[in-house]
Amino acid sequence: MATPTTHGITGYGGYVPRLRLQRTAIAAAHQWMAPGLRGQAQGQRAYCSWDEDSVTLAVEAARDLFDRRERSTIRALHLASTTLPFADLQHSSLVAAALGLQGELHTQDLAHSQRAGTAGLIQALRNGGPETLFIATDRPRGKAASSQEIGYGAGAAAFTLGHEGVLAERLGSASRSALMVDHFRATGARYEYHWEERWVRDEGYLKLVVGAVQAALQEAGVAPGSVNHFIVPSPLKGAATAVAKALGIRATAEAESLLSTCGYSGTAHGPLMLAQVLERAEPGAVIVVASFGLGADALVLRTTEAVRSFKPRRGVSGALGDALVHDNYLRMLSYEGGVELEWGMRAEKPLKTALTEQHRSSHQLASFVAGHCSACGTVQFPQLPYCVQPGCNAPRSGFTPHALFDEPGQVLTYTADWLSYHPAPPLYVGFVQFDQGARLLMEMTDVGPAGVEVGTPLRMVFRIKDVDQARAYPRYFWKATPLTV
Repeated sequence: MATPTTHGITGYGGYVPRLRLQRTAIAAAHQWMAPGLRGQAQGQRAYCSWDEDSVTLAVEAARDLFDRRERSTIRALHLASTTLPFADLQHSSLVAAALGLQGELHTQDLAHSQRAGTAGLIQALRNGGPETLFIATDRPRGKAASSQEIGYGAGAAAFTLGHEGVLAERLGSASRSALMVDHFRATGARYEYHWEERWVRDEGYLKLVVGAVQAALQEAGVAPGSVNHFIVPSPLKGAATAVAKALGIRATAEAESLLSTCGYSGTAHGPLMLAQVLERAEPGAVIVVASFGLGADALVLRTTEAVRSFKPRRGVSGALGDALVHDNYLRMLSYEGGVELEWGMRAEKPLKTALTEQHRSSHQLASFVAGHCSACGTVQFPQLPYCVQPGCNAPRSGFTPHALFDEPGQVLTYTADWLSYHPAPPLYVGFVQFDQGARLLMEMTDVGPAGVEVGTPLRMVFRIKDVDQARAYPRYFWKATPLTV
């Protein structure tokens, strides 16, 4: 069991987008020119809705970790991804604002490698220090009719690191750097270029990854046969099995790959697999996480008794179960920006964001903070200069902050609008009645074919509100979505 001074993982959470496309639909769309895709058409892949990106995925993974737990002790936030929307803007600060973690907080973005997730986690564990939130998030894209399009997915995983309540401690780690390019994506390019798979497996995974894991196990003083859970994220079928066999790790230790239910989520995939393993791991279990890309990283962890007591809000398993599965390939292609559709004149509207007002209102908008009137108890959003309750009119100076993003609510009124421009028609909008009294007109997202009814339970999700196409600037805000899991 870990000592009180041990630094390690103290919490975990994960998120996978609700939208899932049957791979048979992708293979059928390309049957005329790539019939070989039929052999890869098992299961389904997750993909982002039009209003999701790596920032929103990261926020939802962290919310799964925190649930309603205290988060004010976090002093650092590290964010790893290769698909962040801006070239020059710190995304970890956007995530921190949405989570209400502004102020005295160190924020850092990690990018440019699909092993940034494991490399960043190893570095944070080695450094120790104050309580840290580490998030890996990604939504890699594949060119139409490619193995990547049918095999990729999207997701995010979040971990808190600290000294209190450690549920998994670091026993050892190792890193290797090598000029062996298996794939790359040039600056400004949408898709990756990949080299021959057998060469990558034989020269990359079976040499570099095997070497890094051997070094990490040696530092940890752990024999390969003692490994209980072995995690090697890879889009290559059989790569993890081959590495485990080469190391002498039991075949039963190999972790669920998530490829058939989610798809390969790039930087996030190893951390996502780790978060799911921690949901099921027993105390004293040895976990090895390894990743590959111009070298390799390997991390050896051991769970403590605290792993029994921590539970995320839904966990990776819950997120995987909360799925909207369909077979509309063009829908995914539109959301991924792979096809340009004619939306008509209603889509031609200016959406320039006033950055000054965004800053002035950030204390309310970013983390969805309403005002609780201390005089009459009314909860209102946005916070107006005076209480909206008739007969009260108490000044805003008497309000106390009350975040709405974790408050349960239900549909009070709704409409499904097919006339207004919306990237995912129809546009569902209506009044949301929060259980604690607040009432707000909101957009609803990921509604699904069943629609909504008055009284449908809702939860809040962090999404893209709209995109200024002229300046390529997305505005983020909170939306409501039907509660299913």
